Amino acid sequence: MTPVLSATQPNTHGRLSMLAFLRRINPALVMFLALMVLIVILSPLYRTPAGVMSLLQRAAPLVILTCGQAFVLISGGFDLAQGSLVTLVVIACAMITGGDPTLTPEALAIALGLGLVVGIVNGVVVSYLKVPSIIATLGTLLSVKGAAMMWSGGAPQGYLPDNLRMFGRMVIRPVPVIGSLPIAVIALVIAVAVLAFLLHATQYGRLLVMIGDNPRAAELAGVPVRKIRFAAFVVSSLSAVVAGVLLGGFSGVSVDVGTGLELQGTSAAVIGGIVLLGGRGTIAGAAFGALSLYALFTLLNLLGFPEPMRVAVQGIILIAAAAITSRRQLMG
Repeated sequence: MTPVLSATQPNTHGRLSMLAFLRRINPALVMFLALMVLIVILSPLYRTPAGVMSLLQRAAPLVILTCGQAFVLISGGFDLAQGSLVTLVVIACAMITGGDPTLTPEALAIALGLGLVVGIVNGVVVSYLKVPSIIATLGTLLSVKGAAMMWSGGAPQGYLPDNLRMFGRMVIRPVPVIGSLPIAVIALVIAVAVLAFLLHATQYGRLLVMIGDNPRAAELAGVPVRKIRFAAFVVSSLSAVVAGVLLGGFSGVSVDVGTGLELQGTSAAVIGGIVLLGGRGTIAGAAFGALSLYALFTLLNLLGFPEPMRVAVQGIILIAAAAITSRRQLMG
């Protein structure tokens, strides 16, 4: 009997190791790669490095927004104000500059200030006044959107100067191997790297995950729960500001530029494996979730699907991703 055991045991161990490895692979990465294969088959444009860079350039705002949203979701909350803040940032930059490039630094500083104010308000209301985050940020969404509408008179006014639009549109050429490199992709890499470092390599990130997993236990252990959650909303709002600058630079001024982005960011985060009740998730997962969602939108456009169908498919993908994430969590 001993020889049989010694012969089969390595195979069993190998199978278990392979299963453990497969469980560690984020489904969002697999989904993104599969979608990219379909996109490449359907469109010759994406068979070149320039085409891939173009897709990343357009996806950058959603990826950055999602990675910021991840901080709030991991803490056990929601931030529904991101989309309206993006709209406010774009409108504010257009109204302040009026197309004057000399006013761009002032516009960017004010945009960051607006992001800080929104993040601070959300953080105070949720962390210190104990208002549920979904209610608090819904109220902020309506307030910020109303402020943007009043400021613009309900219609786009002014335009963004070239030195501000360059963040979303400018491309560096030539670049070895890839040919071209959009500024938005550089901003994407920097933002994701900073947020990943903050969440995964600092004491703050570890405490944030602890709070999302069990806030009562974290509080009993002496963790400053209110301050940690407060900071998560500030991070989320500042990420929305960066996304707004990139999105405005790429697509221009519109009163609807940020509409629905908060739901897309939440959907992308769930696709990337972030648990809605908090306590689990990674920035890499959030980034690939956002890339997968944007690749899905691109594929549906290539197939000629109408906008309502895109929304319906997004809902189906969100439900499926949440189910897969819950199952993976139960399995270990």
